[in-house]
Amino acid sequence: MPEEPKAPRELVVRNRRDSIPMDLLFRGDTAELPKPSKPSKSTESPKPPEPSQASPAAPESARLPTGAPPRPDRDVVERRGPACSGWWAVLVALLALAGAGWLAWAGGFVPGRVTESLRLPGPPRPRHGFDAAGWAAVCGCWAVALVAVGGLTRGRAGSAWVLSLFGRYRGSVRRTGLVWISPLMLRRRVDVRLRHWRSEPMVAVDAQGVELRVVVLVVWQVKDTARALLTVDDHTAYLAEQVEAVTARVASRLPADSYRDPADDGGDVPTLRDAEAVGDALTRALAAECRAVGIEVFSARPTRVEYAPEVAAAMQRRQIAAIDAKHRDSVLTSVLDAVDDTVRRLTDRGLVTLDDYERKALVKDLTVAFYTARGSAVDPH
Repeated sequence: MPEEPKAPRELVVRNRRDSIPMDLLFRGDTAELPKPSKPSKSTESPKPPEPSQASPAAPESARLPTGAPPRPDRDVVERRGPACSGWWAVLVALLALAGAGWLAWAGGFVPGRVTESLRLPGPPRPRHGFDAAGWAAVCGCWAVALVAVGGLTRGRAGSAWVLSLFGRYRGSVRRTGLVWISPLMLRRRVDVRLRHWRSEPMVAVDAQGVELRVVVLVVWQVKDTARALLTVDDHTAYLAEQVEAVTARVASRLPADSYRDPADDGGDVPTLRDAEAVGDALTRALAAECRAVGIEVFSARPTRVEYAPEVAAAMQRRQIAAIDAKHRDSVLTSVLDAVDDTVRRLTDRGLVTLDDYERKALVKDLTVAFYTARGSAVDPH
């Protein structure tokens, strides 16, 4: 048999490219290919930059993976705000008022009828008015009393005050009872109680593309009042939007229902009906999304997973058909086991002697009889 001619070396050189041509891979020539010559400047690929000339590293936010949860702002963290017991402010206000009254009595500004009714002694000197120092002392007493009374507020259990001065965060106050806070500071109350929120039916799509309506119950609490009030416009609206986004993301990973036999898949098929597993996934994802705004999520559980009204009827028929097929399969298995046991007992005890044709006829008749006894309208063929 003549030997297949080898590809000429000139053809190899003429067809040389950066990669080996496909038409040469199946030739019989196993000789070493010539080394590629240095490419021209027009086709030469640009060299990677030297380490010293490498472009500056991208900002950290640009290197974050897509869909990463937001990072909390380290500059905005809850801390204790300047406040004290309100009873000290009440005491200071009373002392300031007493001081202003004493100055007025000493200056002779208290009417005689008032001193007589209160049985007060007369002023040490006749009425002559206040000098500049006297007026400054009286005004100072009134100013102290006004500041002491104006800063009084009531701290309630389950709420906190977030303080800011000229737009700068100054701290949070979680004290209860009568509290004094500087009246110069802007005070905003935040609810820090354990709260639960039940969502409206939210639109979602499962792994098979079927439209769903999902209702989620979320148990949450404001952990960091500064972040909850200062990092977002409305932390409750932020939570509601994140619940909708996380629900849509988690629901798209699993089907709403599985119509296959778990034995065929080697175990239970995970679906959205597994409230425990789906709830754990919702809780982890929602907690990661809300941590940056000072919200702690304790649990997020789906309370209802339904098909959209447009596909509910079709999916219900499919579910009924799957249940019916599963029921028929179980009935068929039990009938075949009963037929096999009956035929084996008859032959083992020598009650009948059957050839292949008679055995098939007996199996057919027993199958029809057992199905009829079970009330099934299944075709024995």
